[in-house]
Amino acid sequence: MEDKARTGELERSLLAQLDSAYNLARWLTRDDHDAEDLVQNAYVRAFRFRDGFRGDDARNWILTIVRHTFYTQLRNNKQQAGELEFDENLLPEAGLHESESSYAIGNDPAQILETQNTSININIALDTLPTAFREILVMKEMDDLSYKDIAQIADIPLGTVMSRLARARKMLLDLLTQRGMGEKNGL
Repeated sequence: MEDKARTGELERSLLAQLDSAYNLARWLTRDDHDAEDLVQNAYVRAFRFRDGFRGDDARNWILTIVRHTFYTQLRNNKQQAGELEFDENLLPEAGLHESESSYAIGNDPAQILETQNTSININIALDTLPTAFREILVMKEMDDLSYKDIAQIADIPLGTVMSRLARARKMLLDLLTQRGMGEKNGL
């Protein structure tokens, strides 16, 4: 009975991390459907190897599994991480902000348009970063993980996390500056 209780607790802990797992998967795969598949595969692995969970942080554990599953699938598909070239024609800007609500911003159409354009430009620029930098930036800025947690999840030294994060931020700012953004938008 104790094993069933432990499994139930693990299920609850992991399901509470579903949004974080999907967020990381989305930015790793760059595709909503691939991200859903990646998260599903990662959760299957997590439940299959639940004995490997030592009761520490469920979020770090599932994010590590998501990341490892991504790189395993990437290796199995013989793709090279971070070598995809960015083509603006492949990412039409018009459809990227359909789900955003203009009511959350206010009634000023100029402000709405500027906010939507800023979000679109940030997402496009973030999408162009090499995977090794994008994943660190996503874990720090979107999931608010500590450097120590990121180092554990990515299985890299703490200094490498800080270095990659600094480089990712600079690369992102450079990309945004190229798109006519940056300092004027407080970035």
